[in-house]
Amino acid sequence: MTEPRPDVPTAEPPQHRESPQPSSTPGTSALAGARHLAVVGVTASGKSALALSLARSRPDVELVSIDSMQVYRGMDIGTAKPSAAERAEVPHHLIDLADPSEDFTVTRFQAAFAEALGAVEARGHRAVLVGGTGLYLRAVIDDLEIPGRYPEVREAIEAEADSEALHRRLVELDPVAAARMEPTNRRRVVRALEVCLGSGRSFSSYGPGLEAYPPTRFALLGLQRPVEDTAARIATRFDEQLAAGFVDEVRALAAAPAGLSRNARQALGYRELLAHVEQGLPLDDAVEQAVSGIRRFARRQRSWFRRDPRITWVDATQDPGRLLAVVLRDWYECG
Repeated sequence: MTEPRPDVPTAEPPQHRESPQPSSTPGTSALAGARHLAVVGVTASGKSALALSLARSRPDVELVSIDSMQVYRGMDIGTAKPSAAERAEVPHHLIDLADPSEDFTVTRFQAAFAEALGAVEARGHRAVLVGGTGLYLRAVIDDLEIPGRYPEVREAIEAEADSEALHRRLVELDPVAAARMEPTNRRRVVRALEVCLGSGRSFSSYGPGLEAYPPTRFALLGLQRPVEDTAARIATRFDEQLAAGFVDEVRALAAAPAGLSRNARQALGYRELLAHVEQGLPLDDAVEQAVSGIRRFARRQRSWFRRDPRITWVDATQDPGRLLAVVLRDWYECG
């Protein structure tokens, strides 16, 4: 693992724009002292709006997308990508890095993130990371070493129908990893064996991975909303995306000569609308499936982020100006 890039001091302090006076929000003092901030939470929680407000209010703040689908060119409406006007107004990074025909990897994202953050720091600026792809966030803030993929090895492993036999084999190859997972958890056992046999290294040698939450130089701010509010916002946003031409966007992507990668095809909303465009699924059914799928995804996101004790949670339903002022006070002014 590489050491974090050292901070580069600014020659002169940035000129601050006027902002609302803050009022008290419990817990946000934990954000103090960190140069960079990550705004996290479930989809449709208001992360992008807060991040954009932060960047608009302070000229030395740049935004870094932590979204596994915003990396794809042409996948704009369904990923809620910032508009061209917003990207012209405020610096955005890690958007439009690959064609949809490519399978973009976590490792590739880590490399792109390191380059982007290095450039932000070289300008003496501060980064606000924003997005809901939990694995990508952990990969960059904790500098995770991600094992490679070995499809041919995995195929041979999956040919074995007896999951307990696979676990016994893992016990022989990597007892530490085997002790961390149940024999019946076939997916994890297969992945561990794939890495052991494909890389020649034990799966456990890649570190504790997602099971540990080490200290980080990033302040982590989580936006929380009631489940019912999130569900309603998801449905409303999807309707807005449809009105903005989401179906036409999917139709154009499906017709592209290079096609769509497996990763791109699995994007929420795109998967269901592709079934409409390519297989004739009625649009109403596709929309219903998409909204239900995004709501399920939000529940998984909520569980994922709630496990991280480093995140400071705030009420995203409060007045946006008040929330902005508190974050500026407790993160920006104290960082």
